[in-house]
Formats: sequence, structure tokens, C-alpha cells
Amino acid sequence: MLPPERRLGRVMELIEDGKYFTLHAGRQTGKTTSAQWLVEHYNSGDHFRAMWVDVETAKDNPDPAMAFRTFLNKLDDAVAMYLSDLGVPIERARLLDDPGTAVLRYLRDLAARSPRPLVVFMDEADCLVGTTMISFLTQLRDGYLARNKTPFPHSVALVGMRAIRDYPLTLEDRQVVSWLGSASPFNVTAEAATLLAFTADEVVELLTQHTEKTGQRFEADAAARIFELSLGQPWLVNALADQIVDRDLRDRSAPITAAHVDSAKETIILERRTHIDSLVHKLREPRVRHIIDAMLAGERITGDSLDDDFAYVRGLGLIRQREGQFEIANPIYREVIPRALTFIQQMQIYEKPAAYVLPDGSLDVPKLLANWQRFWREDGHLAAAGFSYQESGPHLMLMAFLQRIVNGGGRVEREYGLGRGALDLIIEWRGARHVIEVKLRRDTQTEERALEQVTGYLDSLGLLEGWLVMFDLRKATPWAERLFTRVVDVAGKRVTIVGC
Repeated sequence: MLPPERRLGRVMELIEDGKYFTLHAGRQTGKTTSAQWLVEHYNSGDHFRAMWVDVETAKDNPDPAMAFRTFLNKLDDAVAMYLSDLGVPIERARLLDDPGTAVLRYLRDLAARSPRPLVVFMDEADCLVGTTMISFLTQLRDGYLARNKTPFPHSVALVGMRAIRDYPLTLEDRQVVSWLGSASPFNVTAEAATLLAFTADEVVELLTQHTEKTGQRFEADAAARIFELSLGQPWLVNALADQIVDRDLRDRSAPITAAHVDSAKETIILERRTHIDSLVHKLREPRVRHIIDAMLAGERITGDSLDDDFAYVRGLGLIRQREGQFEIANPIYREVIPRALTFIQQMQIYEKPAAYVLPDGSLDVPKLLANWQRFWREDGHLAAAGFSYQESGPHLMLMAFLQRIVNGGGRVEREYGLGRGALDLIIEWRGARHVIEVKLRRDTQTEERALEQVTGYLDSLGLLEGWLVMFDLRKATPWAERLFTRVVDVAGKRVTIVGC
């Protein structure tokens, strides 16, 4: 455990100042654990009383009468757990006579009887929808505006994956709650609190705690690799370490190396642990597919692309914004996404990895890509057309084919993002690196531009030789012209163009 106060300093300042705010971050980053720690912290002191209530059971119900009946039951549970000396409101049964004021009156009653200022954490509040969400926010606003005259909680934190400006409201709903930008109790939304990923130093600090307790040492390259793969995402950091020390290497006298981390990563991905599986499930959602499909293909998103979609996918923790651009949140997710999308296709590709290994143990890349062309012509292009991820179908099929082969002794590293116009792949095989750049050729794109990009990629890696896979999507081009292999020398680099 890292000291909670370190991650929650800004949250505690907002509570001290009596603010109403959102505490938002991606999935399994410690939001609920942090909120519950704060409740215990305040209730053990003499300054505030606090409670945590889970709103999720009232989700997806647009009928306030039904949703708030469930919500009030959860409030009762929270009072029994954290504020048992206060008890539930005496006239609890009458609160639902008017669902539009039920939450308002419940919290007013509770705040009036609390001997100290009341702090309320409402977890998964961003799951509420439609009229229920509007009523919920309106009641909090009404209580907030009148709290100098009528008792109401000192501070309220809405805990979830999104800041309030990104809540799932329709355009019509947003017009109804247009006051969110002015007289809203959540007028600090612009500086809403969030839980950041662990820093590299914090990862080392966590791993050092294991060493101090057990004597088992994480080598410096292992700690660095954990951070490199996870970029500090809390669940991934802990899952990698847990896989190693509790399953893979229980001998406490043996030091942990980067190789152990890579093996743990592979296990977590293949076993689709709960966190990974929940992310994979989200890939089926249209608003997620809309963004991830374009990222895999390196294309720009055109048309009516709402900020809300990007906010939603960011809230899930799938993407992040860095240096003014969107990218996949971390290398593990970057690998999980295409592997999950292509798993069924990969299992149906009948290729034996051993057939591509040369006598000296190196990978026969020319044979690999020649057989890929044959596969693409016979089966691959049809299978790609069946992907729900239409824009990136060719890229996904190529990755499925490569993954099927490379699983025999190497790994595929992927780089993709919006607006790059390409997918960059590196096959790492027994110490050697083979670069493949993937491009879609349309009427507006030329081979010369693609060669410029691949040579730039080779320059960045310090390599002299690479491969350019060009998918020709021009409908009038026959297969006889699409399928070719040609070697060119560009800017001192040797590039093999593989037409598909």
C-alpha cells in the first residue's frame, strides 16, 4: 500500500473546503478503496462524519420512482454500516411519496441529526441515466444551494469513471441541466479530483515493501519493466507482481527479473483476468469500437465524433491523452486489444510455427510474409470483412497471422494511434528485431509516402532493413496486380514491399 494521503491530498482539501466534486479515474485504479479509506479516516476522527454508498444497483433505470427506491435502500445500508448511531430517517417510508425530492429529504434528515459535518461518497454515480440522473443532480443542487439555511451534507463526492461534464446525458437532458455550468454544486468540476497512475518511483516503493517483508528482491530491470508495461496502472502493477510472487516464483531466495515480468504479462493476457476481461467486453460497445477501430488503422475519425465518446473511452482507462494526442493507455492494453479481437481467427489459422524457423534458429521472414500473401488471397480478406472492426480488418488479420506464428518463440510489439496513417509492428525473435509497417492504399495515398514513413520508423529504431505491407483497397485493382514483392533502397534503407 502507498500512503493514501499521498494520492488523496487534493480530495481531502476539497472536503475540508466543503466542496461538491467528482472523484473520477479509470477502472480498478483504487477509487472505491480510497473512498472507503477516507470514510474510516473521518469517522475515527472528531472533525467529520462520513459514509460511502454504492449507487450502482440503481443504474440504467430511467424511472426515478424505481431507481430511488433502490437508492434509498442502499442509503439505509450505508447508514447501518457507517452511521449506526444516527439511524435511518424516522419517516423513511414516506420519502418516496415524491421521488423528485426523496434523496434531498433523506440527506437533509441525516445531516440535521449528525453531530458533525457530514461527508458523503456516492460510488458509481455516473451509472444513473435519463430522468433519474437529472433528478439526482437536481436534488443535490437544491440541497447545496439551501444548505446555509437547511442542513445538508458538508461535502459530496461523486465517485466514478467520468467527471460530471462527461455523464451520459442526451442533448435534451443537458439542456435541462444547463445550470451545471453556473449554479451547479459541482462548479469545481474543472478541477475535479482524479487518481493518477503510480509513478516509476512509486512502483519501486511498492515492490520494495515485498522485499522487506519476504527478502525476495525485484531486480531493477524487473521494476522498470513492470512500469514500462503498465505505465503505473494500479491493477496491472499489482497483478504482474502478484502473478510472479504468488504463482510463478514462490522461492523467496530467487531474485525477480524482467524475464519473469514478461512471462507474467503473457499469463495475465491469456487467462483474461477479470480486469482484462471487462475491458475486452467493452470493445464490443459501438462508441468504443468507433474510436479503437480508427486507432488500429491509424486513421482519423471523421464525421460526427462527440467529445463524449472520447471522454467515455478515457474514463474506461483504455486511452490516454499525451502530448496533445490520444493513444492506448499502456503497452499491455495495446497488446490485449488486437489479440482479443483476433483470438477466434488466430485459432482457425492452420500454420505451424516450426515451419518458419531456419536451421540457425532465426525467423524466416520472407517465407512468413510470402505465405501471408497466399493466406490473404485465399481466406484472409474474407475473414477480415467479417470483423465488426471494419476499418482495421486487414490490420487485425495480419496481426492474427503473425501472432499465430510468433507464439512459437517471440512476440509482436504494436504501435498504433489516431491520425498516424499506419500500424507499426516489431517482431522480436530470439534477440533479432524485424520491422513491419502496415498501410492501407487508397486512391489518395501513394507508395512513396508509405516508404517515407517506414524509413523514418527504421531510423528511429536504428535499423537498416524493414518490411512494408501495403493493402490495396482500390476496388478496380485485380489480384494479379495487388500481390507482389519488391525490394527497394530508400535513404540508405532496404525495404521489402509486400503487396496485398
